[in-house]
Amino acid sequence: MDFVDLFPFAPEVGYLSLALVNFFGSLVPFVPLPGFLLLATMSVGNQYDLHILALVSAVTATVAKQIIFYVSYGGRRMINEKTRKRMRPFERLVKRYGAGAAFFAAATPIPDDLVYVPLGLARYNPKRFFIATLTGKIVLSYAIVFISHNLGLSLVEPFLEDVENTTIYLGIIIFGVMMTIVVVLLLRLDWARILGKFAPWTLDENNKD
Repeated sequence: MDFVDLFPFAPEVGYLSLALVNFFGSLVPFVPLPGFLLLATMSVGNQYDLHILALVSAVTATVAKQIIFYVSYGGRRMINEKTRKRMRPFERLVKRYGAGAAFFAAATPIPDDLVYVPLGLARYNPKRFFIATLTGKIVLSYAIVFISHNLGLSLVEPFLEDVENTTIYLGIIIFGVMMTIVVVLLLRLDWARILGKFAPWTLDENNKD
C-alpha cells in the first residue's frame, strides 16, 4: 500500500487538504496519525514549500488542540464534587509543570491529549497553553517535514506494504477508544494517595500552583 492511497486528493488540493486533514485529525482526541502521514507524504520531493507545510500543520493542529483544551476546561463543570476533590492533587501537579508538559506533548508523537485534557480540567492558563503547544507543534512539524524530505518514505513504507486501508482505520479507532479509557481512569484514580508519596506539596489545599 502506498501513502498516496490514503489521501488520493492531496496532490490536487494541496495546502488546503493538509490544513483540513490535520485540523480534523487533531480535533479527534488521540488520533493525530492521518495528519502526520499526509504531512510526510507532501514533504517528499519539491512540489510544496517545506516551511509552509510545517507552519500549516503546526497552526491547524494547535487550533484543534486549543478547542479540545477549552472543551476540557468547560467540562470540569460536569464532573461531580467527589471526582474534582480526587483530582485536585493532580491539577496542582499539571499546573506547576503545565507549559513544559504541553510543549513536550506537542513536540513528540505521543498521544498529546493525555496531557491536554488534564490541563483543561485543571484550568491551566489558556495563553500559556497555546504558546507552549504551538511551539511544540512547530518543532514536531519541521522534524517530520525535513526527515521525510531528506529520507523519503522508505523508512516507513516497508511496514505498510501488506497493510490494507481498513486495517489502518480500524487501528486508529481502537487506539482512540483505548486512550479515551485511559482518560476515564485518570478521573477515577486516587491522586492523593499516588502523589502523596512523590509530591506531597500537591496535597496542600493552600497551594495554588
